[in-house]
Amino acid sequence: MTALAVAALLLIPAVGTSSPQSANSERSAFLAGGTPISAPTTTPTIVIGFLGGLVRHDDPVHSTVQLAEKLRKEYPGGVHIETFENRRREDAHKAILRLLDKDQTGKLTDEEKLRAHVILYGHSWGASAVVTLAKELEQDKIPVLLTVQVDSVAKGVQNDSVIPANVAEAVNFYQPDGWLHGREAISAADPARTRILGNFRFSYKEAPIACKGYPWYGRLFSKSHIEIECDPRVWSQVENLIREQLDQTTTLKTNPLK
Repeated sequence: MTALAVAALLLIPAVGTSSPQSANSERSAFLAGGTPISAPTTTPTIVIGFLGGLVRHDDPVHSTVQLAEKLRKEYPGGVHIETFENRRREDAHKAILRLLDKDQTGKLTDEEKLRAHVILYGHSWGASAVVTLAKELEQDKIPVLLTVQVDSVAKGVQNDSVIPANVAEAVNFYQPDGWLHGREAISAADPARTRILGNFRFSYKEAPIACKGYPWYGRLFSKSHIEIECDPRVWSQVENLIREQLDQTTTLKTNPLK
């Protein structure tokens, strides 16, 4: 990657476009629960979103932030939703451990780990952070329900192509155009434990998308990379996949006999 490309990546926000067909799939065996979702001691379902480039965690222009805000309003109880800059992956990791530690001992029990409901999503370097965090959670023996990568770009020595075995389901959305484009395919470290829902390709050559609010240099140097981050068709798919998991974990917690 050229110096100009790197500079543009650092300055440009993530955006998206094009919509794949959502895969109908059985949900993961990692789901666990039993305490009513309204109970204050209930382990929340945790949704973490990572921004790309040097984008702030609360920049309202970006789809990652917009989706988090929308879900927060619609799932006000029993769900913890937070966004982070991709460079703050360790902060996100610590937040997950803290939220799972219901007895506040500073060390997770096997039961607390098994009760975890974690969903990770991100764009560009943020998508790379998703996979890296999932691998760190695997070391902690904490399951992850779903990882979502949107135009994933590996950051440094991170490997964003192989999904660890603690992840139940994973999906990858990408576009192949321009000098800055996402990873075309992800695979499972253990196909028996992780289901790859698909690698969905989008192209904006024939039907470009206007991404309002993005800086001119982003639209100039990383046009397609930004378009996929602001494409409502892509993000409706991301939203639907996350909602499936939220609805299931909420149902399981509210109706433990199901």
